[in-house]
Amino acid sequence: MSPPRKGFDRSIVDGPIPGAVWKLAWPTMLQNVVGGLQGLVDHAMVGHYVGFTGNAAIGVSWQIFLVVVVFITSLFTGMGVLVARFTGANDATNVNRTVYQAFLTALFLTVFVMAPVGWFLGPALLDLINADAAVQVEALPYLRTMFVFSFGMMLFFMLGGALRAAGDARTPLRLGIVMTVLNIVLNVVFIAGLGPIPAFGTTGAAMGTVIAGGVVSHYAIYRLVVGGWVVRFERALGWRPDFKVIRELFRFGLPTGVQGVAMNVAGVLLLRFVGSLELSAEAQAVYSVGYTQLFSFITWTSVGLLGATAAVAGQNLGAGRPDRTVEGVRVAARIGLGVAVGIGAVFLWVPEALFGMFGMTEPAVLDLGVELLRYLSLSGIFITVALTYTGGLQGTGDTRSPLYISIVSQLVIPLGLCWIIQTFSTLDPGDIWLAIVLGHFTRMSLSVAVFRRGGWRDIEIRVDDR
Repeated sequence: MSPPRKGFDRSIVDGPIPGAVWKLAWPTMLQNVVGGLQGLVDHAMVGHYVGFTGNAAIGVSWQIFLVVVVFITSLFTGMGVLVARFTGANDATNVNRTVYQAFLTALFLTVFVMAPVGWFLGPALLDLINADAAVQVEALPYLRTMFVFSFGMMLFFMLGGALRAAGDARTPLRLGIVMTVLNIVLNVVFIAGLGPIPAFGTTGAAMGTVIAGGVVSHYAIYRLVVGGWVVRFERALGWRPDFKVIRELFRFGLPTGVQGVAMNVAGVLLLRFVGSLELSAEAQAVYSVGYTQLFSFITWTSVGLLGATAAVAGQNLGAGRPDRTVEGVRVAARIGLGVAVGIGAVFLWVPEALFGMFGMTEPAVLDLGVELLRYLSLSGIFITVALTYTGGLQGTGDTRSPLYISIVSQLVIPLGLCWIIQTFSTLDPGDIWLAIVLGHFTRMSLSVAVFRRGGWRDIEIRVDDR
């Protein structure tokens, strides 16, 4: 006999707002920080065993990988909108129906789109970002491994989003801790080699990541089938696609996918500017560690707040309580500001020690890294507010406004500034770091303004009953 389904946590729509936000925020923030440790371990070990070219290889590979990944995971944003609304309305049948259709769609896209695209276009994509020849040698096998064997990670992202939108943020945290610990152990084995297992270097980091994701995803599928979680795969659903649900997944998810692709294309093009600098390999390594990894302590906690805010906003709108949605976003922004200020202080206090953890001790690299962290200590304040308000918009179903905001703030402003300086003068690393800060400031200002306008209050879900 299957375990009974856990009931929805109604305190998110009935209880005090600060408690509702914090209940979802702290596990999600902690999960993202723990998950971010995977990247830190990858970079630290590769930096010590391979050198800064390995750090650059992981950084540029992830930037490329994310361009495709964010498009597929955008479906999970659409899923989160539906799940939060149905949870707020206490509709368990449509919650399960939505999650299952998101799973089937992600499975198809990962196997038949993501894997072949990554394998065959990998060399051309590395050329696109001006990756140094030595960096490309390390990056290509890493990139191909990530693309071909990434479904376990995709399922983990999907499940975390579904459970969180339904009010359970602790189960994804537990799964995330297990996956991170397993990934770290496998990295030690495959990067450095152990006993009869040879050292795979940079590629070993990808092997550890995909194997850990695969193990955790197999357990997650088992639990979704047998039950006991707040969402489950009901046997009566079968393998047939439900196009009523899939249509809504794409309706709400596609703008987020285009937004994610645009932002990561912007990241790839920004890397191209970094690659055009005089010390290109050193600058790419600093960008990969400083912006992609160290700054992730702010962005991942902020993304965690985005997910928690989206769930609180969507559930309360689904329950017909939009004023609680507004207050939830404000509470989340205050939490994010406190975290960003604290981490920014660490960036200013011990920047050399932070880069030293990754084996990056060359004077030229350290000088660039210290300069970058000074800019990022300010940028973190802007991005955390921007992401919490983005969560409020996306959770209520307004996924188009963040798309337009991202195009302006992450494409037009930073890339336009770099292009103008490079065309009419000499582009220096500080110019690129300043472009990042200005982009984040613009994103914050526009996100707050659009949310306060309140157009999200009138968005409706159009999933008809069977």
